[in-house]
Amino acid sequence: MAFSSSIISTSITQALGELRNNRLRTTLSLLGIAIGIFCIVAVKAVLNSMEEKIRENMSSLGSDVLYISRRPWMPEGGEYKWWEYLKRRPLGLTELRAIQHQVPAAEIATICYAQPSVTLKAGDESLDGVTVYAVLPGFEKMQQVDIDKGRFLSAAALETGSQDAVIGHGVYESLFGGRTALGKSIKLEGRGFNVVGQLRKEGQNMAGFDFDNSIIISYATASAMYDVHAQAWSNDPNIMVKAKRGVSVNELEDEVTGMLRALRKVRPGAPANFSVNRLSEVSERLTAVFGVVNVIGGVIGLFSLLVGAFGIANIMFVTVRERTKVIGLKKAIGARRSVILTEFLVEAVTLCIIGGAMGILLVYLLSLGLSHAADFPVRLSIENIGFGVGISALVGIVAGLVPAITASRLNPVVAIRST
Repeated sequence: MAFSSSIISTSITQALGELRNNRLRTTLSLLGIAIGIFCIVAVKAVLNSMEEKIRENMSSLGSDVLYISRRPWMPEGGEYKWWEYLKRRPLGLTELRAIQHQVPAAEIATICYAQPSVTLKAGDESLDGVTVYAVLPGFEKMQQVDIDKGRFLSAAALETGSQDAVIGHGVYESLFGGRTALGKSIKLEGRGFNVVGQLRKEGQNMAGFDFDNSIIISYATASAMYDVHAQAWSNDPNIMVKAKRGVSVNELEDEVTGMLRALRKVRPGAPANFSVNRLSEVSERLTAVFGVVNVIGGVIGLFSLLVGAFGIANIMFVTVRERTKVIGLKKAIGARRSVILTEFLVEAVTLCIIGGAMGILLVYLLSLGLSHAADFPVRLSIENIGFGVGISALVGIVAGLVPAITASRLNPVVAIRST
């Protein structure tokens, strides 16, 4: 064991000496390894972080919730037939009340009407591009609407209609700039609304809700302000239905689909004039996309590693030539072939791990930049670091194997006499 440790420590010292004595040549060779490890580990770290975020969204929004609207989130049958979806009649209170009273598998059912690109005013301040979410009771139980200050709209206010409103974090920052918003008046379409609540900063969720840049009001109030039954493409109210405990989402979908087909007079065998969406559909599609991105990143990283491996192999061949006499002397005094082989393999692996460490450092800097500048938390896990180091070591073994074998097979007499 002591002998093996001595070989390894000597080889590592020699690798560091090679890096110190031939900085430019060695650094250029290590760049290929660094770039390859960066590509592979960066893709894994970003995708793992995205998948974590998706799982968090799924758990917060619920995997047992159906989103029913007149158009699907994903293409049906391989093609997104928008011209057919445009002809469908938007869903409304008629469908919602029918689900609430005729679908035993439903625990909660509510509706959300979205009116994009409105203008809000508060005093002398004005903000364009805000989305109005008009909702009914139960919405706050199906979507993650975290109140930072104040409260959410009461059930009575939502059912009967009121001039109360909850605003998103972005709206608060733009219109009030850190001042108190609760109890203040905010104008929407010329109407005054009383701010009763302010949401925490969240960002857009998987269901497409961007609460940061929004104002939430009663559906009853919005019905008097907007044509919620308009056939326009932007008008697509969502009915959200949550399954009862113990009821599968497939069973809930079957009940809802059957009831709505009958209510909306869809003939047997004819395609439905509405779409039932699930978050799992988005998750599955994203997983497929992530798989493709992972493969692309892996291929790019593989080519970079291949270039780096040739560079390391070249360095090791040069090193063998430079140390030919030393190798001959070692073999002359009894060094076995396995010792020489191990020395050069460990040296090649050490160089590759140094290059891999450079790549991992770049990934770490990227994760810091995305987490702070882009507000997208990227976590460089121990698993990803270990994966990067393992790949680096494997490349080192592959790149150093032939030079190491060449060195171990040198004839000691010929090696000593070499010039």
